Amino acid sequence: MSTISIVTGGSRGLGRNTALSIARRGGDVILTYRSKAAEADAVLAEIRALGRRAAALQLDTADISDFLNFAGRVRSTLEGWGRDRFDHLVNNAGHGEMAAFAETSEAQFDMLFNVHVKGVFFLTQALLPLLADGGRIVNFSSGLTRVSYPGFSAYSAAKGAVEILTLYLAKELGARGITANTVAPGAIETDFLGGAVRDTPAYNEAFATMTALGRVGVPDDIGPAVASLLGPDNRWVTAQRIEVSGGQNI
Repeated sequence: MSTISIVTGGSRGLGRNTALSIARRGGDVILTYRSKAAEADAVLAEIRALGRRAAALQLDTADISDFLNFAGRVRSTLEGWGRDRFDHLVNNAGHGEMAAFAETSEAQFDMLFNVHVKGVFFLTQALLPLLADGGRIVNFSSGLTRVSYPGFSAYSAAKGAVEILTLYLAKELGARGITANTVAPGAIETDFLGGAVRDTPAYNEAFATMTALGRVGVPDDIGPAVASLLGPDNRWVTAQRIEVSGGQNI
């Protein structure tokens, strides 16, 4: 029987690559998107072309009030696939804000923590009754929790909170055989911050010089790593922060 993974923010960037990587390994995928349904539909078509089942559900991970309703839509999707549980939860959805500490607004701070901390906490809680025993949780963090880079104090603090939350998930859910880990990418060529690393040569070059492997990352460096972590070969890995950065700032 194939596994079923939920990937939040699976319509683009690292979420899209993760969803496709899971499908290439034989898994079925429920992905979420916030507003761009056409992008989500394109990912569904790619997954189905690989012979896997796929569904896209709209979700704003800052809207905690909708999480129980979302869990109901997940339940209905699973029932349509002849299942009552899913196997993997990948909390990827998020956004970046770059602002100096002295200039960070309360609104920026609140949005970052609502999406990256409160959203992850309560979405995982809402989906927990549907997560199979022996399942997997992967939360996305950032290389910026290990090193500092001006402008990311609030974002990195939120990701640091996610890393601590993941330790507690691993401890409290371990009795059910559920593992919980964080994956922390370094600088990646995606739409993050408007595609700054991808589209700004000076940024790209600067981060490449900080990286042992001599370049910045691309989505294909991250998605397969997450898909591998979900597999049975990594069943004994839990409560870990796994940095996937090509050796950035070492």
